[in-house]
Amino acid sequence: MLGEFSTNIALGLSTAFSIENLLYCVLGVTLGTFVGVIPGIGALATMSMLFPITFYLDPTSAIIMLAGIWYGSSYGGSIASILLNLPGTPSSAVACLDGYPMARQGRAGIALFMTTMGSFFGASVGILLMMTFAQPLVALALSFGPSEYFSLMVLGLIAASVISDGSALKAIAMVLMGILLGVVGLDVQTGQTRFTFGMINLIDGISLVALAMGLFGIAEVTSSVRQATGTLIQHITLKSMIPTRDDVRRSWMPMVRGSTLGSFFGIMPGVGPTVASFISYAIEKRVAKEPERFGKGAIEGVVAPETANNATDQAAFIPTLVLGIPGSATMALILGVLIIHGITPGPSMITDRPEMFWGVVMSFWIGNVLLLVLNIPMIGIWVRLLTIPYHYLYPAIIVFICIGVYSVNGSAFDVFLIIIFGVVGYGARTLGFPVAPMLLGFVLGPLMEQQFRRTMLMSRGSFDVFMTRPMSATFIILAALLLAWSIWAAYRHRTPIKRPPNSAIKTVDGD
Repeated sequence: MLGEFSTNIALGLSTAFSIENLLYCVLGVTLGTFVGVIPGIGALATMSMLFPITFYLDPTSAIIMLAGIWYGSSYGGSIASILLNLPGTPSSAVACLDGYPMARQGRAGIALFMTTMGSFFGASVGILLMMTFAQPLVALALSFGPSEYFSLMVLGLIAASVISDGSALKAIAMVLMGILLGVVGLDVQTGQTRFTFGMINLIDGISLVALAMGLFGIAEVTSSVRQATGTLIQHITLKSMIPTRDDVRRSWMPMVRGSTLGSFFGIMPGVGPTVASFISYAIEKRVAKEPERFGKGAIEGVVAPETANNATDQAAFIPTLVLGIPGSATMALILGVLIIHGITPGPSMITDRPEMFWGVVMSFWIGNVLLLVLNIPMIGIWVRLLTIPYHYLYPAIIVFICIGVYSVNGSAFDVFLIIIFGVVGYGARTLGFPVAPMLLGFVLGPLMEQQFRRTMLMSRGSFDVFMTRPMSATFIILAALLLAWSIWAAYRHRTPIKRPPNSAIKTVDGD
């Protein structure tokens, strides 16, 4: 067992340290830090813009680059939170609570340094979990049949819907819309066209690139363009980043608790780094001997959530790469890269393409070490990025999105699609509908259909197979419990109808 583990690590290192993969790792983490620093862009929008490039890359290099953008944005997101009280990413919003007060106290450098160290610690724990539990999970997953995979995908979609922020019913509606869009085009088994409305451009289905770019690129830029304001940025030096002994003493246990909590939530589909960071902050405030310090510049209130969200980012790759079940829209994009390159996601990828899996895992170590270099010695460069005028930045992003989607197939119809999905994404945000579940449904919908059909063929049309097989029944029961819990929670928190007080009801004598 130990020999096989060592062989896998050596294989991964040889893949990760190739010149091509190193270059794309550097590119990914640098872009990730950039989009994390600039408020409003986000990792999803950037990954969507770069998605067309992955068509021309080796799949290992493509995943390494996109993954670097994902976890690199968590490092950069804390910079704007601490200095401007404006989170660069949603998961960095909690860092504003104590990070900005620290900056106003002249301790911005210490806050930035400790969040970088916490981010590295949390990411390291997530990577170690992935290295340790990948093989046991593969052994379990290889025993799955089509009924188990279908039930697991149903559980993942429902969990991503009911656990995420906002209305569970709205999230489930977006999942169903994504599944509906995912089955547009030719039926693989019968050759019949579905939902094409006679349009030749839809015979091959809706482009994942156009959908992702519209929902997360155009819609994100449109939603964020009003946030642009000029702000005076304070000067940060390396000397000002040196923490005191008391800062280090107060930070190490929050790092441990945050990384443990973040890793747990990273494995669960649909939770994400934002939820993990908020819960981590709440726990630290609860266990603190001086909870009144929180909100006034407590170092624990900065370190714990940043450690948690980076641990979540890394642990989220476990269900995505090992089981082929994405727990977030970001992971769905990475899964889409595998599918486009003809690679079946899940346990078969680890057994058939071990150099890819372990190369990606080892690249995480390289990327996180690079992020230490990017975020500590080069902090002055990232701080200056906050002075870029937004009215120059956002139009350039939209132009790159249109060029990128056109370059994939040379189709003007795909450019038209990103405009449509951009409007849909912006409208969904305005109405409170989460767009991430829609992408999850789009990616998993066709896979669920394939597994469902295989199950029906093997069971000769009997639905009993989903409940007679133990693992499938477990997933279905968990999905049903989650759904019931979300309905009960929505009923419990519904707003009661306000009735006028009795004094407001006028009566007339004799009536």
